[in-house]
Amino acid sequence: MTASPRFLGLPDRLADGRNPRVVIFGAGHGTTYPGKDSSGYALAADAIRAASQDDAPLVGHWDFDLGGPLFDGKPVCCIDAGDISTTMHANTDNRARIEEKTREVLALLAVPILLGGDDSVPIPFIAGFAGHGPIWVLQIDAHIDWRDEVLGERYGYSNPMRRASEMAHVTGIVQVGIRSVGSARLAEIEAAQRYGSHLVTAREVHAEGVEAALRHIPEGAQVVITLDCDGLDPSIMPGVAARTPGGLTYTQTIDLIAGVDKRARIVGFDLVEFYPPADIDGLTAATAARLLVNAIGVIVRQA
Repeated sequence: MTASPRFLGLPDRLADGRNPRVVIFGAGHGTTYPGKDSSGYALAADAIRAASQDDAPLVGHWDFDLGGPLFDGKPVCCIDAGDISTTMHANTDNRARIEEKTREVLALLAVPILLGGDDSVPIPFIAGFAGHGPIWVLQIDAHIDWRDEVLGERYGYSNPMRRASEMAHVTGIVQVGIRSVGSARLAEIEAAQRYGSHLVTAREVHAEGVEAALRHIPEGAQVVITLDCDGLDPSIMPGVAARTPGGLTYTQTIDLIAGVDKRARIVGFDLVEFYPPADIDGLTAATAARLLVNAIGVIVRQA
């Protein structure tokens, strides 16, 4: 069996023995609801890695999104550690493995970047920051994900922001890109409002710019960004299970990532809910790869 290429051809360890600044890892499965099949999401990490290969020889070239080369003229400081082992419906074990890997990366004083997986994998990813807080969570998503339980399960893809709100090290949540209709009922909206979550609709961003979301993030905060691919418009990210028109643009999304850096510090990043069977001509994979490049480029420029 041929090993999958690493993202952008990055190494799996730095040859000079330095600790990496950024560690990418994948998790195909998190918490799958009873009777549901998450196998399509498990294809996402490798699809993104494959989409990045054309740009692998260009890592040292000028990137106009970043205003310079990816690593800002410095040595490569990001590794791709591959995927951790997960199994569909082995929910408790999957969560433990994701949280453990996140803690392992943070122990290196590196920034973890997680490639999902459906939107259940952010729950153990964010949990892994216990002891490294306080943190704020910036969620980019069409949906608010505040269900307490679905089909008797409390850790699935409709639950991540509800579970994050219960973590002592999470002190605030900003949710941006919200639009249309999803699993949220009045009870979930009220729960999010009681907590104090800042709900920023996609229409607000289109009307006011990304400052509509950024103004809620305190200066100097530590921020984990969790990016659900359906937060972007399906015209550029069609490979999702719930295509919803009116989403964020690519430029708005990278401006959000860069804007967090200007007022706070990105300490973690995940990209989830890419469903390769629904992709069109590799468009979602290519867009996801570019978003990851922007996240890496911003992180390595942080003081």
